[in-house]
Amino acid sequence: MKQKLHPWRVLTSIILGAAVIVAAPVGSEERNMNEKIAAAATKIEPQLIEARRWFHQHPELSNREEKTSAEIARRLEAMGYEVQTGVAHHGVVAVLKGALPGPVVAWRSDIDALPIQEQVDVPYRSTNDGVMHACGHDIHTTVGLGAAEVLMELRDQLHGTVKFIFQPAEEGAPVGEEGGASLMIAEGVLEHPMPDAIFGLHVMPIAEAGYVAVRPGGFMAASDRFTITIHGRMTHGSAPHDGIDAVYVASQVVTALQTIASREVDARKSLVVSVGTLNAGSRYNIIADKDVLTVTVRTHDPETWAEIPKRFELIVAGISEANRATYELNYERTAPVVDNDEGLTGFAQASFTRSLGAEHVHVVDPIMAAEDFAYFQQQIPGGYFFLGVANFAEGWTDYVHTPTFRPDEKAIVAGVKAAASLLTDFTSRDPMGAED
Repeated sequence: MKQKLHPWRVLTSIILGAAVIVAAPVGSEERNMNEKIAAAATKIEPQLIEARRWFHQHPELSNREEKTSAEIARRLEAMGYEVQTGVAHHGVVAVLKGALPGPVVAWRSDIDALPIQEQVDVPYRSTNDGVMHACGHDIHTTVGLGAAEVLMELRDQLHGTVKFIFQPAEEGAPVGEEGGASLMIAEGVLEHPMPDAIFGLHVMPIAEAGYVAVRPGGFMAASDRFTITIHGRMTHGSAPHDGIDAVYVASQVVTALQTIASREVDARKSLVVSVGTLNAGSRYNIIADKDVLTVTVRTHDPETWAEIPKRFELIVAGISEANRATYELNYERTAPVVDNDEGLTGFAQASFTRSLGAEHVHVVDPIMAAEDFAYFQQQIPGGYFFLGVANFAEGWTDYVHTPTFRPDEKAIVAGVKAAASLLTDFTSRDPMGAED
């Protein structure tokens, strides 16, 4: 058994103004609604686990989520929703209009999987060879469906309107394709009706199942994806002077890229540069004439984010020229910073405190992982949160994007309670001051 990790590290210096919100009077109607949500979520917990296991067994890659999308639509229609499909290829949208007046709020769940071979020995393991829900999007989808079912049951007591968005391709569209949050926005997912705010969550195995974590402002990093192709000249390995060694050039590029963070960026600013792949050569005794590097860059600092492409270009160009090689450099802005609205974050913290208990709600440091939920936040105020899924007693603490990631399914019902309560709190209290 792995050593128990410390729960969410609370940043005591951040107050959020949440104490005032938490201390605000909670009416009997709101308490009654939270109790009904908790009861309804607990009642359907077995069905939620069954749904999550179906999605886990049938993972699909970005922009290829045909079966996933169809199953989401089928389940929503069975609840009584009118469903819009085919948004940004395989996105699904459902809108619930409550019986009482109030604002519009959206909940986003991502639905795609990763090209990872699962190594978790469970009866419901992936049946799609080489594809796995290693980032927990199967739980995100299930939480969204669970909240949709609970709120449909309580529709007669619901204020305002809730829009459920099930998003494909959060992990990034295949090369040459469009997809994800930006494409959904371009195709009008935030219109008819336009939400006043949007919320979402991501599972994280750094705390026990049932914990949630919040943070105002920068929460997750901006992310770029670079592809560098270096062209040399092939020759026999015994005569390197007759060729241009693309592997040697690439090795210099890899080393030099690390100096951007260590020598060119203020140490008080965040920056991660990681070369994920380097592919070159065909035989041990042949000097390679081409190699391809793929790189991810993460930062929370807008100025650093803006300057990175220029620095990459200068480094790759200089090293290539010095070694008589040529190059191609392509970069993609994967996602901006996940920047949580401070007011919404404080509001959500208070809501989670009521629905889950104060001991299960904490404020955490930002992380360097990225999320294209940030594109929604560029359009409307948004709040993004973490849901703990670790089980320390069982040793289920492996991180997301690994073949041994195993979330504790007890987190699902907690996620549904937190999501459904937050959405109803928002539409009944209207913290953004929207008109009915």
